[in-house]
Amino acid sequence: MNSELRRGSIEMTAAMLISGTIGWFVLMSGQPVTSVVFWRCVFGAITLVAIAWFFGLLDRKHFSRRMLLLSVVGGIAIVVNWLLLFAAYSHASISIATMVYNTQPFMLLGLGAVFLGEKITATKIFWLSVSFAGMLAIVAAKPGHGFAPESYLIGVALSIGAAFFYAIAAIATKLLKGTPPHLIALIQVITGTLMLAPMALAGSAPSGAAQWSMLVTVGVIHTGLMYVLLYGAIQRLPTHMTGALSFIYPIAAIVVDRIAFGHQLQPIQILGSVAILMAAAGMNLGWKLRLPSSIKREREGRAA
Repeated sequence: MNSELRRGSIEMTAAMLISGTIGWFVLMSGQPVTSVVFWRCVFGAITLVAIAWFFGLLDRKHFSRRMLLLSVVGGIAIVVNWLLLFAAYSHASISIATMVYNTQPFMLLGLGAVFLGEKITATKIFWLSVSFAGMLAIVAAKPGHGFAPESYLIGVALSIGAAFFYAIAAIATKLLKGTPPHLIALIQVITGTLMLAPMALAGSAPSGAAQWSMLVTVGVIHTGLMYVLLYGAIQRLPTHMTGALSFIYPIAAIVVDRIAFGHQLQPIQILGSVAILMAAAGMNLGWKLRLPSSIKREREGRAA
């Protein structure tokens, strides 16, 4: 492995491990979801401004009207995504929320077909079906200790909504190909700050060093630093390695949930989670479904 691949692998692994711990910080902050996301945006914006300035990205040439509009649309979507996902943690556990959230590649599949004209193949439909079966298994499971059935289903629904809005943000970002990603992220968190300021500032402010340290960490580490590591890895790694290493995130989230809160997945939830992760891997890594007819044609071609 050359130095670029090694550095990219380290960056991607670190970014996914950081992402896997965010649920713990969100719940331990003791703050309402709107407050957590607001302060994430504030401290994330401060961090990203410093990073963009350091790399010389704060140049007018990067800020066209189209870039600003699409970044704001993506910012609205990503902030709604955070609100829904963070709210899901207290309803269905970090593990379940994260697993259901990993249906996002299939949300992106549908939106990509509508807005980008991307083709939906039989292989993609197959992986979508596997993911949907996994979702049904999770929904059919009994909620774990401390979660009421109604609350559990609300958590699942919130996670599905979060995945949908993440896909919208991803589509907006795809349409900004060539724009420095740090600037896109910066405009997104500034958008979130403006969106949530009226609600967050109307409530009681965080109190004590513990709450502030949690919120600063979510903004600086889980937003600013994570974006830098993630985008650095994406630039250095081939797509298949990026896709493979991205599965560190849900695994880390399950481990954190088990250690910190004692939440353990039931057998049917594990089965559903494995199905969702396999389907997401198949989509991200480009695993192709080989039908009997195609295998037969391949053999006939070799024989000829």
